[in-house]
Amino acid sequence: MSENNQVFGSDIKRLPLKDLVKRIGPGLIATGIVIGPGAITTAAMLGANYGYALLWIMIPIIFMGITFMMTTNRLAIMTGMPTIHAIRKYYGPIASGVVSVATFAACLFFTMGNISGTGAGMNLITGLNWKIGSAIMLAVIVYCYFTRNVYSKVEKVITVCILGMIVSFYATLIGVGGPDWSQFGKGIVGFALPAGSLTTALAFVSTNASVTTGVYNTYLGKEKKWKKEDLFNGVMFTDALVHILSVVLISGAIILVGAIVLNPTGQKIKAPAQLAEMLVPIMGNAARYIMGIALLGAGFSSLLGNTQRGMVLLGAGFDKDISLESKFVRIGCILCLAFGAVVCYSYGGSPTQLIFLANLGTSVSTPVAGLFITLLIWRKDVNEGYKAPTALRICMTISYVFVLIMTASALIKLFS
Repeated sequence: MSENNQVFGSDIKRLPLKDLVKRIGPGLIATGIVIGPGAITTAAMLGANYGYALLWIMIPIIFMGITFMMTTNRLAIMTGMPTIHAIRKYYGPIASGVVSVATFAACLFFTMGNISGTGAGMNLITGLNWKIGSAIMLAVIVYCYFTRNVYSKVEKVITVCILGMIVSFYATLIGVGGPDWSQFGKGIVGFALPAGSLTTALAFVSTNASVTTGVYNTYLGKEKKWKKEDLFNGVMFTDALVHILSVVLISGAIILVGAIVLNPTGQKIKAPAQLAEMLVPIMGNAARYIMGIALLGAGFSSLLGNTQRGMVLLGAGFDKDISLESKFVRIGCILCLAFGAVVCYSYGGSPTQLIFLANLGTSVSTPVAGLFITLLIWRKDVNEGYKAPTALRICMTISYVFVLIMTASALIKLFS
Protein backbone atom coordinates (compact mmCIF):
# COMPACT_ATOMS: atom_id res chain seq x y z
CA MET A 1 0.00 0.00 0.00
CA SER A 2 1.43 3.37 -0.93
CA GLU A 3 2.13 6.13 1.58
CA ASN A 4 -0.35 8.34 -0.26
CA ASN A 5 -3.16 5.85 0.35
CA GLN A 6 -2.23 5.53 4.02
CA VAL A 7 -2.89 9.21 4.65
CA PHE A 8 -5.86 9.73 2.36
CA GLY A 9 -7.53 13.02 3.15
CA SER A 10 -4.47 14.80 4.52
CA ASP A 11 -4.18 16.92 1.37
CA ILE A 12 -7.90 17.76 1.10
CA LYS A 13 -8.62 21.39 1.94
CA ARG A 14 -11.61 22.55 3.94
CA LEU A 15 -14.33 24.06 1.75
CA PRO A 16 -15.32 27.72 2.12
CA LEU A 17 -18.36 28.36 4.32
CA LYS A 18 -20.67 29.15 1.40
CA ASP A 19 -19.84 25.79 -0.21
CA LEU A 20 -20.28 23.94 3.08
CA VAL A 21 -23.76 25.41 3.49
CA LYS A 22 -24.74 24.15 0.04
CA ARG A 23 -23.59 20.60 0.81
CA ILE A 24 -25.28 20.06 4.19
CA GLY A 25 -28.82 18.70 4.49
CA PRO A 26 -29.21 15.30 6.20
CA GLY A 27 -28.57 16.88 9.60
CA LEU A 28 -31.38 19.38 9.10
CA ILE A 29 -33.78 16.59 8.13
CA ALA A 30 -32.72 14.75 11.28
CA THR A 31 -33.46 17.88 13.32
CA GLY A 32 -36.99 17.94 11.94
CA ILE A 33 -37.46 14.37 13.13
CA VAL A 34 -35.85 14.90 16.54
CA ILE A 35 -37.76 18.09 17.43
CA GLY A 36 -41.09 16.42 17.97
CA PRO A 37 -43.54 16.59 20.87
CA GLY A 38 -41.23 14.41 22.94
CA ALA A 39 -38.37 16.90 22.69
CA ILE A 40 -40.70 19.75 23.64
CA THR A 41 -42.29 17.84 26.52
CA THR A 42 -39.11 16.44 28.09
CA ALA A 43 -37.34 19.81 27.78
CA ALA A 44 -40.31 21.53 29.45
CA MET A 45 -40.30 18.88 32.20
CA LEU A 46 -36.60 19.42 32.88
CA GLY A 47 -37.08 23.16 33.31
CA ALA A 48 -40.39 23.02 35.17
CA ASN A 49 -39.43 20.21 37.55
CA TYR A 50 -35.74 20.91 38.17
CA GLY A 51 -35.16 24.55 37.22
CA TYR A 52 -31.63 25.22 35.99
CA ALA A 53 -30.14 22.14 37.68
CA LEU A 54 -29.94 19.95 34.55
CA LEU A 55 -28.65 22.50 32.04
CA TRP A 56 -25.26 20.77 32.22
CA ILE A 57 -26.71 17.85 30.31
CA MET A 58 -26.49 19.98 27.14
CA ILE A 59 -22.70 19.53 27.22
CA PRO A 60 -22.69 15.71 26.85
CA ILE A 61 -25.56 16.00 24.34
CA ILE A 62 -23.44 18.25 22.09
CA PHE A 63 -20.41 15.97 22.55
CA MET A 64 -22.37 12.76 21.96
CA GLY A 65 -24.56 14.13 19.18
CA ILE A 66 -21.58 15.19 17.06
CA THR A 67 -19.69 11.99 17.93
CA PHE A 68 -22.54 9.67 16.91
CA MET A 69 -23.07 11.53 13.63
CA MET A 70 -19.38 11.69 12.73
CA THR A 71 -18.75 8.05 13.67
CA THR A 72 -21.64 6.68 11.64
CA ASN A 73 -20.81 8.99 8.71
CA ARG A 74 -17.17 7.91 8.74
CA LEU A 75 -18.13 4.24 8.82
CA ALA A 76 -20.49 4.80 5.88
CA ILE A 77 -17.66 6.34 3.89
CA MET A 78 -15.03 3.79 4.90
CA THR A 79 -17.23 0.75 4.23
CA GLY A 80 -19.10 2.22 1.29
CA MET A 81 -22.46 1.37 2.83
CA PRO A 82 -24.91 2.69 5.45
CA THR A 83 -24.55 1.54 9.07
CA ILE A 84 -26.85 -1.48 9.30
CA HIS A 85 -25.64 -2.81 5.96
CA ALA A 86 -22.06 -2.47 7.25
CA ILE A 87 -22.96 -4.35 10.44
CA ARG A 88 -24.44 -7.10 8.26
CA LYS A 89 -21.22 -7.35 6.24
CA TYR A 90 -18.82 -7.47 9.20
CA TYR A 91 -20.90 -9.20 11.88
CA GLY A 92 -23.49 -11.18 9.94
CA PRO A 93 -27.27 -11.14 9.41
CA ILE A 94 -28.15 -11.96 13.02
CA ALA A 95 -26.27 -8.93 14.31
CA SER A 96 -27.78 -6.62 11.69
CA GLY A 97 -31.21 -8.07 12.39
CA VAL A 98 -30.89 -7.40 16.13
CA VAL A 99 -29.71 -3.82 15.50
CA SER A 100 -32.48 -3.14 12.99
CA VAL A 101 -35.13 -4.44 15.40
CA ALA A 102 -33.70 -2.32 18.25
CA THR A 103 -33.59 0.87 16.17
CA PHE A 104 -37.03 0.12 14.75
CA ALA A 105 -38.39 -0.32 18.29
CA ALA A 106 -36.95 3.07 19.27
CA CYS A 107 -38.67 4.65 16.26
CA LEU A 108 -41.92 2.89 17.12
CA PHE A 109 -41.84 4.35 20.64
CA PHE A 110 -41.14 7.73 19.07
CA THR A 111 -44.14 7.25 16.79
CA MET A 112 -46.39 6.70 19.82
CA GLY A 113 -45.13 9.93 21.31
CA ASN A 114 -45.78 11.75 18.05
CA ILE A 115 -49.35 10.41 17.82
CA SER A 116 -49.99 11.68 21.34
CA GLY A 117 -48.32 14.98 20.48
CA THR A 118 -50.51 15.66 17.46
CA GLY A 119 -53.53 14.83 19.60
CA ALA A 120 -52.36 17.19 22.34
CA GLY A 121 -51.90 19.93 19.74
CA MET A 122 -55.38 19.41 18.33
CA ASN A 123 -56.78 19.51 21.86
CA LEU A 124 -55.18 22.88 22.57
CA ILE A 125 -56.30 24.38 19.26
CA THR A 126 -59.83 22.99 18.93
CA GLY A 127 -60.74 21.59 22.34
CA LEU A 128 -61.34 18.15 20.84
CA ASN A 129 -60.47 15.07 22.88
CA TRP A 130 -56.80 14.35 22.09
CA LYS A 131 -57.61 10.86 20.80
CA ILE A 132 -60.11 12.21 18.28
CA GLY A 133 -57.69 14.94 17.25
CA SER A 134 -54.83 12.49 16.68
CA ALA A 135 -57.12 10.18 14.68
CA ILE A 136 -57.90 13.05 12.32
CA MET A 137 -54.19 13.76 11.85
CA LEU A 138 -53.40 10.08 11.29
CA ALA A 139 -55.89 10.09 8.42
CA VAL A 140 -54.08 13.09 6.93
CA ILE A 141 -50.72 11.34 7.29
CA VAL A 142 -51.98 8.20 5.50
CA TYR A 143 -53.23 10.44 2.70
CA CYS A 144 -49.78 12.04 2.45
CA TYR A 145 -48.08 8.66 2.20
CA PHE A 146 -50.09 7.72 -0.88
CA THR A 147 -50.36 11.10 -2.61
CA ARG A 148 -47.59 12.73 -4.59
CA ASN A 149 -46.27 16.20 -3.75
CA VAL A 150 -48.64 16.65 -0.79
CA TYR A 151 -45.90 15.95 1.73
CA SER A 152 -43.63 18.72 0.41
CA LYS A 153 -46.44 21.27 0.69
CA VAL A 154 -47.43 20.14 4.18
CA GLU A 155 -43.78 20.14 5.23
CA LYS A 156 -43.44 23.81 4.29
CA VAL A 157 -46.45 24.72 6.43
CA ILE A 158 -45.09 22.66 9.33
CA THR A 159 -41.67 24.31 8.99
CA VAL A 160 -43.33 27.70 9.40
CA CYS A 161 -45.18 26.39 12.49
CA ILE A 162 -41.98 25.12 14.08
CA LEU A 163 -40.17 28.37 13.30
CA GLY A 164 -43.09 30.16 14.94
CA MET A 165 -42.63 27.96 18.01
CA ILE A 166 -38.94 28.83 18.19
CA VAL A 167 -39.68 32.55 17.90
CA SER A 168 -42.39 32.23 20.57
CA PHE A 169 -40.08 30.56 23.09
CA TYR A 170 -37.25 33.02 22.54
CA ALA A 171 -39.68 35.95 22.65
CA THR A 172 -40.98 34.62 25.97
CA LEU A 173 -37.43 34.11 27.21
CA ILE A 174 -36.59 37.72 26.43
CA GLY A 175 -39.95 39.01 27.64
CA VAL A 176 -39.60 37.53 31.12
CA GLY A 177 -36.21 39.18 31.52
CA GLY A 178 -34.03 36.30 30.42
CA PRO A 179 -32.47 33.67 32.67
CA ASP A 180 -30.90 34.24 36.05
CA TRP A 181 -27.30 34.14 34.83
CA SER A 182 -25.95 33.10 38.21
CA GLN A 183 -28.28 30.08 38.30
CA PHE A 184 -27.59 29.48 34.60
CA GLY A 185 -23.84 29.26 35.27
CA LYS A 186 -24.35 26.92 38.23
CA GLY A 187 -26.63 24.71 36.12
CA ILE A 188 -24.11 24.45 33.28
CA VAL A 189 -21.26 23.31 35.53
CA GLY A 190 -23.32 21.61 38.26
CA PHE A 191 -23.06 18.05 36.91
CA ALA A 192 -25.57 16.79 39.47
CA LEU A 193 -28.76 14.75 39.12
CA PRO A 194 -31.51 16.05 41.44
CA ALA A 195 -33.54 13.37 43.19
CA GLY A 196 -36.00 11.73 40.82
CA SER A 197 -34.53 13.32 37.69
CA LEU A 198 -32.67 10.36 36.20
CA THR A 199 -35.45 8.96 34.00
CA THR A 200 -36.34 12.43 32.70
CA ALA A 201 -32.68 13.11 31.93
CA LEU A 202 -32.36 9.76 30.13
CA ALA A 203 -35.47 10.48 28.05
CA PHE A 204 -34.03 13.88 27.14
CA VAL A 205 -30.63 12.48 26.16
CA SER A 206 -32.24 9.64 24.17
CA THR A 207 -34.18 12.20 22.15
CA ASN A 208 -31.50 14.81 21.53
CA ALA A 209 -28.37 12.67 21.13
CA SER A 210 -29.52 9.41 19.61
CA VAL A 211 -27.51 6.66 17.96
CA THR A 212 -30.61 5.96 15.86
CA THR A 213 -30.35 9.47 14.39
CA GLY A 214 -26.75 8.82 13.41
CA VAL A 215 -27.63 5.47 11.84
CA TYR A 216 -30.47 6.94 9.79
CA ASN A 217 -28.27 9.86 8.79
CA THR A 218 -26.03 7.43 6.87
CA TYR A 219 -29.00 6.50 4.68
CA LEU A 220 -29.79 10.20 4.16
CA GLY A 221 -26.13 10.81 3.34
CA LYS A 222 -26.32 8.15 0.67
CA GLU A 223 -29.23 10.03 -0.90
CA LYS A 224 -27.14 13.22 -0.68
CA LYS A 225 -24.37 11.38 -2.55
CA TRP A 226 -21.65 12.29 -0.07
CA LYS A 227 -18.15 11.23 -1.14
CA LYS A 228 -14.96 10.30 0.72
CA GLU A 229 -13.68 13.85 0.35
CA ASP A 230 -16.67 15.14 2.32
CA LEU A 231 -15.34 13.38 5.40
CA PHE A 232 -12.23 15.57 5.31
CA ASN A 233 -13.34 18.85 3.71
CA GLY A 234 -15.68 19.83 6.54
CA VAL A 235 -19.02 18.89 4.97
CA MET A 236 -19.93 16.06 7.33
CA PHE A 237 -18.68 17.85 10.44
CA THR A 238 -20.58 21.01 9.52
CA ASP A 239 -23.73 18.98 8.88
CA ALA A 240 -23.42 17.26 12.28
CA LEU A 241 -22.67 20.57 14.02
CA VAL A 242 -25.66 22.33 12.45
CA HIS A 243 -27.91 19.44 13.48
CA ILE A 244 -26.90 19.25 17.13
CA LEU A 245 -26.67 23.02 17.65
CA SER A 246 -30.13 23.57 16.18
CA VAL A 247 -31.51 20.86 18.47
CA VAL A 248 -29.76 22.30 21.54
CA LEU A 249 -30.81 25.89 20.80
CA ILE A 250 -34.46 24.87 20.59
CA SER A 251 -34.46 22.46 23.53
CA GLY A 252 -32.32 24.79 25.64
CA ALA A 253 -34.74 27.67 25.17
CA ILE A 254 -37.66 25.47 26.25
CA ILE A 255 -35.79 24.34 29.39
CA LEU A 256 -35.05 27.93 30.34
CA VAL A 257 -38.64 29.09 29.79
CA GLY A 258 -39.87 26.17 31.91
CA ALA A 259 -37.35 27.04 34.63
CA ILE A 260 -38.33 30.72 34.67
CA VAL A 261 -42.11 30.48 34.27
CA LEU A 262 -43.20 27.14 35.76
CA ASN A 263 -40.51 26.04 38.23
CA PRO A 264 -41.17 28.85 40.76
CA THR A 265 -44.85 27.80 40.92
CA GLY A 266 -43.95 24.20 41.80
CA GLN A 267 -46.06 22.82 38.92
CA LYS A 268 -45.42 19.35 37.51
CA ILE A 269 -46.32 19.02 33.84
CA LYS A 270 -49.13 16.50 33.46
CA ALA A 271 -51.35 18.04 30.77
CA PRO A 272 -50.90 19.95 27.47
CA ALA A 273 -52.42 23.09 28.98
CA GLN A 274 -49.45 23.34 31.34
CA LEU A 275 -47.10 23.41 28.36
CA ALA A 276 -49.09 26.35 27.00
CA GLU A 277 -48.75 28.17 30.32
CA MET A 278 -45.04 28.66 29.59
CA LEU A 279 -45.95 31.13 26.84
CA VAL A 280 -48.67 33.01 28.76
CA PRO A 281 -46.38 35.79 30.10
CA ILE A 282 -45.88 37.13 26.57
CA MET A 283 -48.54 35.50 24.41
CA GLY A 284 -51.47 35.78 26.84
CA ASN A 285 -54.62 34.03 25.65
CA ALA A 286 -52.92 33.16 22.36
CA ALA A 287 -50.46 30.88 24.20
CA ARG A 288 -52.84 27.92 24.03
CA TYR A 289 -53.10 28.15 20.25
CA ILE A 290 -49.42 28.84 19.66
CA MET A 291 -48.37 25.84 21.75
CA GLY A 292 -51.08 23.77 20.07
CA ILE A 293 -49.73 24.65 16.63
CA ALA A 294 -46.20 23.92 17.82
CA LEU A 295 -47.10 20.46 19.15
CA LEU A 296 -49.24 19.69 16.11
CA GLY A 297 -46.59 20.85 13.65
CA ALA A 298 -43.70 19.16 15.44
CA GLY A 299 -45.69 15.95 15.92
CA PHE A 300 -46.96 15.79 12.36
CA SER A 301 -43.56 16.51 10.80
CA SER A 302 -41.76 14.06 13.06
CA LEU A 303 -44.47 11.43 12.63
CA LEU A 304 -44.14 11.45 8.85
CA GLY A 305 -40.35 11.23 8.86
CA ASN A 306 -39.88 9.02 11.90
CA THR A 307 -42.31 6.28 10.84
CA GLN A 308 -40.52 6.01 7.51
CA ARG A 309 -37.19 6.03 9.34
CA GLY A 310 -38.27 3.05 11.43
CA MET A 311 -39.26 1.00 8.41
CA VAL A 312 -36.05 1.87 6.54
CA LEU A 313 -33.94 0.74 9.50
CA LEU A 314 -35.99 -2.43 9.97
CA GLY A 315 -35.78 -3.33 6.29
CA ALA A 316 -32.05 -2.62 6.16
CA GLY A 317 -31.34 -5.37 8.68
CA PHE A 318 -33.23 -7.97 6.67
CA ASP A 319 -32.03 -6.92 3.21
CA LYS A 320 -35.42 -5.55 2.08
CA ASP A 321 -36.16 -2.88 -0.50
CA ILE A 322 -36.02 0.28 1.64
CA SER A 323 -36.92 2.92 -0.93
CA LEU A 324 -39.66 5.19 0.42
CA GLU A 325 -41.93 4.22 -2.46
CA SER A 326 -41.57 0.48 -1.81
CA LYS A 327 -44.50 -1.62 -0.59
CA PHE A 328 -42.45 -2.75 2.39
CA VAL A 329 -41.98 0.82 3.65
CA ARG A 330 -45.46 2.08 2.78
CA ILE A 331 -47.42 -0.84 4.20
CA GLY A 332 -45.08 -1.04 7.19
CA CYS A 333 -45.69 2.63 7.97
CA ILE A 334 -49.45 2.07 7.96
CA LEU A 335 -49.10 -0.91 10.30
CA CYS A 336 -46.83 1.07 12.64
CA LEU A 337 -49.35 3.91 12.78
CA ALA A 338 -52.17 1.47 13.47
CA PHE A 339 -50.23 -0.29 16.23
CA GLY A 340 -49.14 3.00 17.76
CA ALA A 341 -52.70 4.29 17.72
CA VAL A 342 -54.02 1.18 19.49
CA VAL A 343 -51.40 1.55 22.26
CA CYS A 344 -52.00 5.29 22.62
CA TYR A 345 -55.79 5.00 22.72
CA SER A 346 -55.57 2.20 25.29
CA TYR A 347 -53.50 4.40 27.58
CA GLY A 348 -55.56 5.90 30.37
CA GLY A 349 -53.27 8.76 31.38
CA SER A 350 -52.45 12.22 30.05
CA PRO A 351 -51.00 12.50 26.51
CA THR A 352 -48.03 14.45 27.88
CA GLN A 353 -47.18 11.58 30.22
CA LEU A 354 -47.45 9.13 27.31
CA ILE A 355 -45.16 11.35 25.23
CA PHE A 356 -42.60 11.27 28.03
CA LEU A 357 -42.82 7.48 28.48
CA ALA A 358 -42.50 6.95 24.73
CA ASN A 359 -39.37 9.10 24.63
CA LEU A 360 -37.90 7.12 27.51
CA GLY A 361 -38.52 3.97 25.46
CA THR A 362 -36.35 5.28 22.61
CA SER A 363 -33.27 4.65 24.77
CA VAL A 364 -33.54 0.95 23.84
CA SER A 365 -31.53 1.40 20.63
CA THR A 366 -28.28 2.87 21.98
CA PRO A 367 -27.01 -0.12 24.02
CA VAL A 368 -27.52 -2.41 21.00
CA ALA A 369 -26.67 -0.31 17.94
CA GLY A 370 -24.00 1.63 19.82
CA LEU A 371 -22.10 -1.58 20.62
CA PHE A 372 -21.61 -2.58 16.99
CA ILE A 373 -20.86 0.99 15.91
CA THR A 374 -18.16 1.21 18.58
CA LEU A 375 -16.73 -2.15 17.51
CA LEU A 376 -16.69 -1.09 13.85
CA ILE A 377 -14.86 2.19 14.44
CA TRP A 378 -12.09 0.28 16.27
CA ARG A 379 -11.62 -2.28 13.48
CA LYS A 380 -8.34 -1.90 11.60
CA ASP A 381 -9.68 -3.37 8.36
CA VAL A 382 -12.51 -0.82 8.23
CA ASN A 383 -10.03 2.09 8.47
CA GLU A 384 -7.37 0.51 6.28
CA GLY A 385 -5.80 3.06 3.97
CA TYR A 386 -6.72 6.01 6.16
CA LYS A 387 -5.21 7.64 9.21
CA ALA A 388 -6.53 5.93 12.35
CA PRO A 389 -9.34 8.07 13.84
CA THR A 390 -7.94 7.91 17.38
CA ALA A 391 -9.82 10.93 18.72
CA LEU A 392 -13.12 9.79 17.23
CA ARG A 393 -12.62 6.25 18.59
CA ILE A 394 -12.08 7.61 22.10
CA CYS A 395 -15.05 10.00 21.82
CA MET A 396 -17.33 7.19 20.61
CA THR A 397 -16.25 4.89 23.43
CA ILE A 398 -16.79 7.61 26.06
CA SER A 399 -20.21 8.45 24.61
CA TYR A 400 -21.28 4.82 24.53
CA VAL A 401 -20.15 4.17 28.10
CA PHE A 402 -21.90 7.34 29.33
CA VAL A 403 -25.23 6.27 27.82
CA LEU A 404 -24.78 2.72 29.11
CA ILE A 405 -24.27 4.00 32.65
CA MET A 406 -27.31 6.28 32.41
CA THR A 407 -29.50 3.51 30.97
CA ALA A 408 -28.36 0.92 33.50
CA SER A 409 -28.84 3.36 36.39
CA ALA A 410 -32.35 4.24 35.22
CA LEU A 411 -33.31 0.56 34.87
CA ILE A 412 -31.92 -0.30 38.31
CA LYS A 413 -33.85 2.60 39.84
CA LEU A 414 -37.01 1.64 37.94
CA PHE A 415 -37.02 -1.97 39.13
CA SER A 416 -35.57 -1.47 42.62
